[in-house]
Amino acid sequence: MLLIPCPYCGPRPEIEFGYGSEAHLARPGAPQEMSDEDWAAYVYWRKNTKGVFHERWVHTHGCRRWFNVIRDTVTYEILAAYEQGIEPPAVEIETYV
Repeated sequence: MLLIPCPYCGPRPEIEFGYGSEAHLARPGAPQEMSDEDWAAYVYWRKNTKGVFHERWVHTHGCRRWFNVIRDTVTYEILAAYEQGIEPPAVEIETYV
């Protein structure tokens, strides 16, 4: 089982959390001016990174707060967890072929 370090509550088992997709996505400033193709790309298309990836998680069965996690998608190792709205901490990035 994955142990996720909530920045507010501390480490908890993954069953307490919900995955929220890719982190650090900026909402469009004027969605009414976007084409259908651009809007669909914003809503549906996400990176599928092999390696270090920034993700959003919510502590559903705890504090119910959203936060960001830096996780290696190959090893499942969590490299950092931090509150939303702050800069991500520097982590060593592993490259995979």
